[in-house]
Amino acid sequence: MNSETTDTKEQYLAKLRHSTTHVMAQVVQELFPGTKLTIGPVIEDGFYYDFDSPHTFVPEDLKKIETRMREIAKGNHAFVMSTHSSDEAREFWSKRGEKYKVELINDLKTPTVTYCSHDTFVDLCRGNHLDTTQGIRHFKLLKIAGSYWRGDEKRERLQRIYGTAWPTKEEVDAYLTRLEEAKKRDHRELGPRLGLFTILPDTIGPGLIFWLPKGATLRRIIEEYLRVLLEKNNYQFVVTPHVARVDLWKTSGHWDFYKDYMFSPMKIEEQDYLLKPMNCPGHIQIYKHELHSYRDLPIRITEMGTVYRYERSGVMHGLLRVRGFTQDDAHIFCRADQIAQEVETIIDLTLEVLKTFGFTEYQVSLSTRPEKYVGTVENWDRAEKGLTEALKKKGLKHDIDAGGGAFYGPKIDLKIKDCLGRYWQCSTVQVDFNLPERFDVTYRDDTGKEERAIMVHRALLGSIERFVGILIEQYAGAFPVWLAPVQAKILTITDRQNEFAQKVVSALCDQGFRMEADLRNEKIGAKKRNALMEKVPLLLTVGDREVEAGTVAVARRPTASSPNGENLGTLTVADLSQLLQKEIQNHS
Repeated sequence: MNSETTDTKEQYLAKLRHSTTHVMAQVVQELFPGTKLTIGPVIEDGFYYDFDSPHTFVPEDLKKIETRMREIAKGNHAFVMSTHSSDEAREFWSKRGEKYKVELINDLKTPTVTYCSHDTFVDLCRGNHLDTTQGIRHFKLLKIAGSYWRGDEKRERLQRIYGTAWPTKEEVDAYLTRLEEAKKRDHRELGPRLGLFTILPDTIGPGLIFWLPKGATLRRIIEEYLRVLLEKNNYQFVVTPHVARVDLWKTSGHWDFYKDYMFSPMKIEEQDYLLKPMNCPGHIQIYKHELHSYRDLPIRITEMGTVYRYERSGVMHGLLRVRGFTQDDAHIFCRADQIAQEVETIIDLTLEVLKTFGFTEYQVSLSTRPEKYVGTVENWDRAEKGLTEALKKKGLKHDIDAGGGAFYGPKIDLKIKDCLGRYWQCSTVQVDFNLPERFDVTYRDDTGKEERAIMVHRALLGSIERFVGILIEQYAGAFPVWLAPVQAKILTITDRQNEFAQKVVSALCDQGFRMEADLRNEKIGAKKRNALMEKVPLLLTVGDREVEAGTVAVARRPTASSPNGENLGTLTVADLSQLLQKEIQNHS
């Protein structure tokens, strides 16, 4: 019986893609002698393999590789697993000049390792393949990229080939269509073109974001929306320093458990200081600034806190993975009997915020105690139970990520689904019994006795940078009126309307709307094309007739449902103000 018939769709896809990776690696070594193998994992929707090759791969090579892969696949070669002693394996791969495989074997530190063989090819491998190569029929090699061995920019520079594989041609075609749409929405291209942000890796450094005027406006709108909402929910806003002495991070445990993701210490007056990778120790200092009674709790402290984490150059990605970012961070200090209610309230708040920004589908996971953790098992069990109960009460189906919790506590993670069906990690809720213990965070109970407070970490959006990157791709840069950095642009037909146009812009800007005027000596068609390229939601055209009537001709930009845009007719400034105000209030 073919074991593949009992696999789930996900299991089958993993086998298919893993098997396709091996065939690709075989062909690359055949076509480009001297190429050394490294690793070739399965990733979401596809796979890649990193090669150390004297040949510089070019896009034309992908077609050649694909052609030969199809020939091998048709040969119906069996994938065969075998076990070998580590000593034998080291000798085998050393003789073949495969230094990366030898390094992997040394790092495994196991008495035996396994290979997978098919046709003339063999690779160091844990398994999980199709029965034969015949199942590899519908695949596509996608692109070539640079990488470093083990993601370390100090190690060997490698070449990575990405690909995808699916059970049917229709699924391959559908995936390629999604890729094309995603390419059009890529925030790394749209962001700088729309004047939202820029990154200067060569002069300033990678992973550090410069918010351009329109991007800073977008960010301010998001932060202002959150500020109003959080104040209604009794959050107290604070601001904490960007640096602190190393001792703070030793007390918190980050120095021992998070050191690889922290920047190196800086020496100030013979003391070691660190850029903060987290806001939580700072919020604890604010809580401890005063004594608290059980009647004071819960205390909800929040901050748009900028943090700094060391990410390797090879893994940074536009706004989605950076070295400096701002979290919509909050820490709630409460009693043990308040945990469930606080988590439920956070979940409600999270879903409200995400819906406002257009996200209504999500995946929820509960991450439990990892191998390396601090605190007692008893406290971990209490925290995991509280999170589980809150999810059940809210009716949220969730997966269990066994061992996926942070070192200091279990967590709920929520991934949002965008318009292309992609999932993005944003919101998180974590119950923490550890930091209150380390920092002696207490309150006085009704008898005056000191009791240990419970700390709940939460972020609604995750980070402003990452969330803006997701928003850019969700809306393809065409933000709704309430979010758009420029909500409307007035276009004059001739210079005769310039004075009137400036008065309209001034009147609406005085009311808090974000307006611009295009007064250039250009034809109206060119002005409209420019405004559409800038993805301005409302285009206001003014000619002599409109000036005489004191109105503007209003049209919406084209959308998928209205490819030619929508003509709203001529409106007075007062009518236009009402239209804008309504859309802003409705977050439409």
